[in-house]
Amino acid sequence: MIFRVLAPPPALPAPFRLEGETPPEPAELNALLVACGDPDRAGERLARAMAASDWWLSIRDEQEHLAGYVRATSDRALNANLWNLAVEPSLSGRRDLMAVLLHRALTHMRRERAGCSISLSAPPEALETLRSLGFVVDPGGIRAMGLQLRDPARN
Repeated sequence: MIFRVLAPPPALPAPFRLEGETPPEPAELNALLVACGDPDRAGERLARAMAASDWWLSIRDEQEHLAGYVRATSDRALNANLWNLAVEPSLSGRRDLMAVLLHRALTHMRRERAGCSISLSAPPEALETLRSLGFVVDPGGIRAMGLQLRDPARN
């Protein structure tokens, strides 16, 4: 996807708050990702991924439950990637929370990594939100491919 135009900022619905200072615990992030359909990951792998990230954003509810997450990596020159975009599937305002995460992430990218192309892997339910924020799916027929490496010890 290519990001072209930034839409007006969506409001973060109550009782949620955005957090960018303290990363989530790997176990709670894994639980969110698994709830969103991702495979179960070892805590140390998620901890390494978060440590290698430029930044992350979390959405928490009033009980401090992790409700949403996205993290970013970049070569700090030409390319930036958003990873682990996830919002708790059981939440009624899931689309709104995803829009807040994406808008804040893109605003941060524009400020910190102006000129970088931004890519992300997103779940199907995020496509409408991404389009509303100016992303274009497979512009000009460009196709991305991914390879998931398997740990032989886990098979």
